[in-house]
Amino acid sequence: MTSFAPSTPGHLRVDIWSDIACPWCYVGKRRLESALADFPHADEVEVVWHSFELDPQAPLDTPQSMAQLLAGKYGRSIPEAQGMIDGMTRTAAGEGLTYDLNGAHRTNTFMAHQLIHLAATRGLQGAMKERLLSAYMTEREHVGQVDTLVRLAQEVGLDAAEVREALTAGTHADAVRQDEAQAHALGITGVPFFVLGGRYGVSGAQSPEVLRGALDQVWAETHPAPLVRLDAPAAEGCEDGACEVPVAATTGTRRA
Repeated sequence: MTSFAPSTPGHLRVDIWSDIACPWCYVGKRRLESALADFPHADEVEVVWHSFELDPQAPLDTPQSMAQLLAGKYGRSIPEAQGMIDGMTRTAAGEGLTYDLNGAHRTNTFMAHQLIHLAATRGLQGAMKERLLSAYMTEREHVGQVDTLVRLAQEVGLDAAEVREALTAGTHADAVRQDEAQAHALGITGVPFFVLGGRYGVSGAQSPEVLRGALDQVWAETHPAPLVRLDAPAAEGCEDGACEVPVAATTGTRRA
């Protein structure tokens, strides 16, 4: 049975499976951030990113355009595929994102996912995830090349030599595969996919309102509110409809 690492005490953990080459994943990230913006316990939410490859067999380079790839994948004409790209671009713009999907460099994202795991060991996972999504979706960066990944990693504060060595050696390759195995065990077939508190799943880039509702529900269930007394404190002994143990009895002191 799949299990989740425990949250920091008092915190709510949100585990997210996503791919760098997934346009909806960047939108989902922004929508979660919008949901957290007015969530009263946002400072106590711990976000953990997990690897998911939409196309594990993707080559490092492909001569096909994004429209050609989508047309082949979904059985659409090139104009229909371009319409899908244009619609996705408009959706992203609604979240403050500027997509350049026609210019995106389609590539294999396995090494990029390894870099996110490395960044997690240095407390920079969120920053690295954001940088890679922006590089792929808006900046036409080739996120399948070691040199590009090293440069992007430096921009968020990682050591270039450490990054190059880890990527060359595949130090975090097993961690990526473990994430993907966990996704399979959970029945995750599409991304983004959010798991809140290790118990509740939300599939897709849902609206900020849906995500905020999920945060509220899970927080309420995992952080019950303290008891509010509606009566005056009862007198010591068996009076006023309540029997209470004398304080001294709990310390082993006999009362006169």
